[in-house]
Amino acid sequence: MPTESKTPEPARIDPIRAGLLCRCPNCGQSRLFEGFLKVVERCAACGFDFTRLNTGDGAAIFIMQIAGGIVVFTALWLQIAYDPPIWLLLLLAVPTALALALGLMRPGKGLMIALQMKGRDR
Repeated sequence: MPTESKTPEPARIDPIRAGLLCRCPNCGQSRLFEGFLKVVERCAACGFDFTRLNTGDGAAIFIMQIAGGIVVFTALWLQIAYDPPIWLLLLLAVPTALALALGLMRPGKGLMIALQMKGRDR
């Protein structure tokens, strides 16, 4: 029997879990990011090449809409229910929007990469 050099099949990892953990969606072992949002070129564990994937600003668009929606509708509800001064709303809304946007950005981008990889498997 001749031996064929075949690319190993990717592990079947839940893309949501891989994205949230910021791990390689192909093997689930190695880290996905070098810096805050810079994706590694290759997985240290399985060698998957991430340079051919391009998520662009897709994650940022979704995260801004999610964080903005939460903050705006919460501020609207607070304004209607309690009628606080505008400075208090700003004091609460701006840090909340910043924390949500920064906190969700890495998992969101990891999820976009994992879903892009899953879509290419088909």
